Amino acid sequence: MQLIPRRETPTVMIGSVAVGSQHPVVIQSMTDTPTADVDKTLQQTIQLIDAGSELVRWTVNDDDAARAVPEIIKRLRDKGLQTPIIGDFHFNGHTLLRKHPNCAQALAKYRINPGNVGRGEKHDENFSAIIKIALEYNKPVRIGVNWGSLDQELLTQLMDDNANLPEPKDFREVTYDAMIQSALGSAQLAHELGMSEDKMIISVKMSILQDMVNVYSRLATACSYALHLGLTEAGGDVQGISASSAALGILLQQGIGDTIRVSLTPQPGVPRSREVDVCKNLLQSLGLRYFKPSVTSCPGCGRTSSNDFQILAQDINDHIARKMPLWKKQYPGVEKLKIAVMGCVVNGPGESRHADIGISLPGTSETPIAPVYADGREMTTLKGGRIKEEFIDILEKYIQKRCVLTQPRE
Repeated sequence: MQLIPRRETPTVMIGSVAVGSQHPVVIQSMTDTPTADVDKTLQQTIQLIDAGSELVRWTVNDDDAARAVPEIIKRLRDKGLQTPIIGDFHFNGHTLLRKHPNCAQALAKYRINPGNVGRGEKHDENFSAIIKIALEYNKPVRIGVNWGSLDQELLTQLMDDNANLPEPKDFREVTYDAMIQSALGSAQLAHELGMSEDKMIISVKMSILQDMVNVYSRLATACSYALHLGLTEAGGDVQGISASSAALGILLQQGIGDTIRVSLTPQPGVPRSREVDVCKNLLQSLGLRYFKPSVTSCPGCGRTSSNDFQILAQDINDHIARKMPLWKKQYPGVEKLKIAVMGCVVNGPGESRHADIGISLPGTSETPIAPVYADGREMTTLKGGRIKEEFIDILEKYIQKRCVLTQPRE
């Protein structure tokens, strides 16, 4: 199955980052530090940027956080980091942005949750206040609907209307309708206040995979706004990675989505940047973007009683991680390289031929030699105790020959 072309959307500029169908899918992440803690937030933001996050979102929930925003952004810029910072506002965004103009000016975008800007008349009044401030400072906004904080007044009205239908929909269908109406109704109000489509991004996050895919698919056919994708409250570790990758992968395969975030529950000892790593691997697996050479490696079986292939695969991945900053500057296109590290004769030669360059280590009872393949052909055979060093040397020479050597990029 081929990727469906991206649905057409306007280009939204968030600082220097372009979001929309004419541009690569953008990776976003979010800190989990108290934004008022300048040092911790700065440190984690740098970690996320270094990992490859192209947009970073901060919670702005009180006066101390709002006061800290300009200072942290100044420190980032002083370090030469230009990554746009997004302010995440709930409940009191209209108050904080008006009270702290330096914060309003420093942020590159505001995230608004229409489910908790206020109730009754205050809902539209407070939402409109944020939009007017965004217009004043020429900032784009994300209208971020989340089913955990869905506008209850809207949902109740739709449920009442549904109950009076000859054939009422089930609760889930009404919830989908409420999510979409909340997003598009809010966007329409912003438009009436003077905000154009190229200043708005929409999201409708849910925590159950099939619900999330369903509601985004419907939203994508109902509007032309740029869409931010995310499976909210996805969980941690394998669960969160699997669920988020599946949900985002389904939508991206359909050409839906302009920015993405993988929301993982933090784990002790695991860096926050894990969510960025998952995004990069997901986009590369889909062939949407490339960040580093991909390594196809053997899963192991009864034929691979030695762990040599496991160690070599890890060593090659570590070598790539160390060298990528230099390779990116010197060898354009190196990120699309495919490398195979295989463990026995069953699939080893075939996978190595399919890769740009690959090595097939010997399995149990096989002759202790390791054929190396490049561009579909066997180029040499390695043996002895220096296979790793010799293969890395071959890999380096292959990259130098394969990729055009250029002057380092600025």
